[in-house]
Amino acid sequence: MRKIKKYANRKMYDTHAKRHISRDQLAKLIKNGEEVVIIDNRTGEDLTVSIVSQLIGMDRQNGDKPLSPRLLMQLLRKGSGTLTDYFKKYISIWQSAFTLAEDEIDKLVTLLVKNKELSKDEGSRLKKEIIGYSDGIKRWLSDSVDKRVSETFKTLNLPTGDQVKTLSARVDALTKKVGQLEKTLKRTAKNPPKPVAARKPRSKKKGKST
Repeated sequence: MRKIKKYANRKMYDTHAKRHISRDQLAKLIKNGEEVVIIDNRTGEDLTVSIVSQLIGMDRQNGDKPLSPRLLMQLLRKGSGTLTDYFKKYISIWQSAFTLAEDEIDKLVTLLVKNKELSKDEGSRLKKEIIGYSDGIKRWLSDSVDKRVSETFKTLNLPTGDQVKTLSARVDALTKKVGQLEKTLKRTAKNPPKPVAARKPRSKKKGKST
């Protein structure tokens, strides 16, 4: 893999060819099948995704999670003309909003294969990578939202979904018991129990005198 160093003055240096290299020359290397890694000369940070994203016109200033370097270089290497613009448009939508549906990916990859921009195997791999990345982002977003909601509930001392279900079940049971009690009271009011007559005490019989 060819190592490219990027300096603070925005210039880049090809350590393999031992000379400075422009962005256009770097793009040409990638299109020709060269695997590259771009490193910040001062910090050692991997800038491959950032630089290659810029080369294919992807704006990363909005903070979206980046595509993998392999996918970015594959897009740059295989794309050309209007098809590249078409692909960029959908990748941009997917990267910013994660709304690229699987059937849209199928149509896009089929178009690239039909126009011989990609082989069938390359198209299949590209589709799997995009779908896998998109699914991963959706899971990450879902987990993040669930975590944030849970934290908010705890901060506001609000019941969680499970707690609400438990409380609802208890309220339903209590309501049922109250209903049964009301029915019993109504029946008692309509048919009050008859009062029991007090029994007179029996008088003792006097014995005969002898």
